[in-house]
Amino acid sequence: MPALATPLVAASLLLLALAGVASADKGPGFVVTGRVYCDPCRAGFETNVSHSVEGATVAVDCRPFNGGESKLKAEATTDKFGWYKIEIDQDHQEEICEVVLAKSPDTSCSEIEEFRDRARVPLTSNNGIKQQGIRYANPIAFFRKEPLKDCGGILQAYDLRDAPETP
Repeated sequence: MPALATPLVAASLLLLALAGVASADKGPGFVVTGRVYCDPCRAGFETNVSHSVEGATVAVDCRPFNGGESKLKAEATTDKFGWYKIEIDQDHQEEICEVVLAKSPDTSCSEIEEFRDRARVPLTSNNGIKQQGIRYANPIAFFRKEPLKDCGGILQAYDLRDAPETP
């Protein structure tokens, strides 16, 4: 009986191991989410006259640290609140990944400024972030060609004067 039990136990263990491999997921996956808004004062941050942009197109772009061709390009469209969600199915530890503005449906607020049109997102599980798979990108904005007439007063209310020199 013991001679028959050993191969049976080994076969059972092998089947369990194969079932575990078959049911394992394909690796880390991420959901990148964030918001797109219109900056009518060209302030570079949200003000009380900023508003969400529905139907804007954004893309996640991942490229090697040392430059070169993009390794990933995935697009999404914002909802009525300006939020987007992009599912990424692989780890990009060796790459710089950014959410980049692509297109605004609002012709009065569609200007894209270089370096202010993107938000960097870490798309790797090997970085000390404990959140499982969700990556929140900073809000990014389209700009009006000309600021609203009320923007001077609006920005004064934020008291944006230069800070005095520290001794």
